[in-house]
Parts: sequence; C-alpha cells; structure tokens
Amino acid sequence: MTQPTLNKVDLLIEHGVVITVDEQRRVIEDGAVAVRGNRIVAVGRTDELRANFTADKVINARHKAVLPGLIDSHAHAGHAMLKTIGGAEGDAWMQACENIYTLASGVGFWEADARLSALERLKCGTTTGVSLLGGGDSIMRVDDPVYAQRHAQAIAEIGTRSVVAVGPSRSPAPRTYLDWSTEPPTRRSVSFEQMFEVCDDIARTCDGMADGRVRIALTLPVYAPQHEPGHRQLAPLYRQQAQQYRELAQRHGLTFTQDGHRAGTLALAHHELGLLGPTAFMSHSIDLTEEDIALCRETQTRIVHNPSAIMSILGRCPVPELIEAGVTVALGSDGAAPDRGYDMFRHMFQCMHYHRRHFRDPDILPQGKVLEMVTIDAARALSMEHEIGSLEVGKKADIILIDLLKPHLMPLNMPVHRVTCFANGADVCTTIVDGKILMEDYLVRAVDEAAVLAAVQEESERMLDRSGLRHLTIESEKLWRTARYRSAD
Repeated sequence: MTQPTLNKVDLLIEHGVVITVDEQRRVIEDGAVAVRGNRIVAVGRTDELRANFTADKVINARHKAVLPGLIDSHAHAGHAMLKTIGGAEGDAWMQACENIYTLASGVGFWEADARLSALERLKCGTTTGVSLLGGGDSIMRVDDPVYAQRHAQAIAEIGTRSVVAVGPSRSPAPRTYLDWSTEPPTRRSVSFEQMFEVCDDIARTCDGMADGRVRIALTLPVYAPQHEPGHRQLAPLYRQQAQQYRELAQRHGLTFTQDGHRAGTLALAHHELGLLGPTAFMSHSIDLTEEDIALCRETQTRIVHNPSAIMSILGRCPVPELIEAGVTVALGSDGAAPDRGYDMFRHMFQCMHYHRRHFRDPDILPQGKVLEMVTIDAARALSMEHEIGSLEVGKKADIILIDLLKPHLMPLNMPVHRVTCFANGADVCTTIVDGKILMEDYLVRAVDEAAVLAAVQEESERMLDRSGLRHLTIESEKLWRTARYRSAD
C-alpha cells in the first residue's frame, strides 16, 4: 500500500496547549503549529498535523502553552540603561533623561541599550516592542541618524521585532547635543529643521530593515496647554510640526504615536493638529474626557495603556470604558525604567487588578481580554494585525512556549487563566520570531548573553562619568523606616 506523501515544513511544534487568539479564540489541547520559512502554515491538533506534515525540526511542547509572541506597545530606547537612576525622585529622573540622552550618550550607549532591551524581551516572550528613541519629557536622540541606525541594526542582528519611534525633542530649540565620536566631544546646537531632516533620513534608511522586522514610527511631543500653560504660546510651532510629520508619515507609510496624553489632549490633537486616525496609537491617555473617547472611536485611533507607569499613578486610563466604546486598547510597559521592565505578564496582572480595584469589581477585564491586549489588540494598535498577534495560517511565525509544569502554574487546567494570572517572564522557555528560534529550553541562541551584559555595564559606567550623575545611583536616606520618600508638605 502506498504511503501518502507528507508536506515538508521547517518546524513542527506538537503536543502543546495552543492558545491561538485567532478569530474563534481557539484553545487546542494537544495542539500543534507548523512553520515553513517565516510563516505559519497550519494550526490544529497534533494528530492532524502529524498526518500531513514532516518537519526538519520538531519541538515537543508537552505541558507547555504555545502562544503568539507578546507585544509591548509603548517603551523607550535608552531606558534599559537607566534602571533605578534617580530612585523615586521624579524630577531627578526626568532631568537625568534629558542630560544623558542629549549630552552623555554615544553610539555605543544606544547599541548596548538595543541589545539589552531585545535580550530582556526575547527571554520573557515579548517578540515585538515599540521603543521611542529617548524619553523623559520628549527628549529624543535625533541630532544625527546614526543613533537610530545603529540601534535598529543591533535589534535586527538579535532577531526580535521592533518599532522605533523618532521625532523632535520638546521645545526649546535649538537644543544642545554632544557627539562623543570626536576627541574632545563636539557640541552642536540642533534646530527643529535639522531634527526633521534626521527623522526623514532614519525613515528612509531604517524602515523595513531585517526583512521588515524593524519598522519606524513617528512621534511628536504632546500639546497640552490646559495642563502646561506654557504650551499655548508655542501653538504655531506644534501646528507646523504636526503638518510636517503628517506629510512625512504619508510619504514613507509610517505609523504615528505620542507619549503622555491626558484629559482633553486627544481632542486638541484632533481638532488643532489633525493627528488622530487609524494608524495612530496614543500612549498613557489618563483621565480622558467623553469627547476624547468619542473621537478615538470615530477616528479609529488606538490607545496604549501603561498600567505600571508613573502616569497611571497620577491618573487612570479608562480602559474598560474605551473597550466598551469600541476603541482598540493595547498594553505597554513604558519600560524599562525607572522601576519596571519588559515582562508583559507583569503588566497584564497589574492591568487587571488596577481597574478591578478602581471599580471595586472583580469581573472587570477578563483574563482573555487582557491577553488580547498584548497580542491581537496590540498588533491592531500597531497596524500589524495582518502579520502578527495570533497563531493563524499565513501569519508570521512569532511564537512563544511557556513551561506550565511548575509549582506556581499547577494544576494543569484553565490555561488562559494560568498564563495571565500566574505566569511570569521567567516561565517562557522558547521564543521564535519570524520562524527563527531565538531561545530554546531557556538557552538564548540569538546572542552571546554574557558579552551583551559586559558591554552594557561598560557603557553604563561611561555614561555615569560623562553625565556627572553617579550620585543618582546612591540609595536615598529615606529608603528605610518611613512611609514616603518625601514629606507631605
């Protein structure tokens, strides 16, 4: 009797609990995923796929959950190198960002940060991350395209997927930057026009790198005159920049994001600047007004909630209200500093309890909804839902495996609940991006981990010496035996 000819694939993951997050939200016990090249070619029961496919590489996922790679929809390049800087002193932290990102960071700093961020993400199952090229109060490293280019190249070499957002630093301009590639370092005054030219260069040279794994987005400082009265006199500048960067986004087909929206600023971004729309994903978005929410629904603007961020202490992103209004909401880490990381399991858990406590209702934000916010909803927020965010035929093979055979994840039932309520980044044992295995059985293949960490420490010490901010790494006298860092008065 002639045996049927089996289809050849590169990778077959079998005998796992496959949480697809597909249109039917299937959870397949004893499930399997077949991969050819960088695409998923089949998802189903192990016996079905075994009957149809033979593979060069087989991964036995018994007692493991198989999920789409997690997506971090808002974070900052540079922050991974600044963990704990300034302790809990918010003002010191913001000033440190401005100092370091403009005056104390060379190309090596941005390369080391890219490798560190990509390494942390892949080890905790975050296969796609958004990183604004800077932080603090919108202080961006856009005096020269080399910083973004080398940052993007470092991520491309490791193998994860990234959206690098670039745009002008907040006024005033010209803003002073130091170039550490010369001896002594060169001091430059950089205008908004020069920043725009740099962003255009970055879009032309970096968008689509590494077979599309690196994408460029544009960003602008949030215009918030109702909260920051000094913004009002800069209204002509904000309008000019909005027009320039809208046209730049259209020319290169880029998405758009902003960091730090709050009550009323989304309405201003729409009415005065024309920035809302289906390719825009706006971050933090605390204490939104009814008009803000209605405009997000009407314009199909997406919102990124950062439940572990300082802004979520100062106000609340109305996530349940947005979802019930039909707005897509994703989760972001706002990482990886000063006090959080890229572990999206942590942020899922934080999100659920944050809003349940607000409403005093344990039924708010079911576990499946929160998992959607770091998979398919996040992919939709980034305009990438046709490629990633679920395990479906034709999509990119971004896949993670979570080891469920651990005390804190037993017994073996209710897999979606266990993944969202009990798992953490250290439970991710295998990470696959674009069909390539970057980590298997906890062993990172994509990069020499020890070399990355050594380079990070070296660049960190160099940055502290250049910036004169080493004192910000000293523990506060108020760390122990007191209820707060600063007195109420």
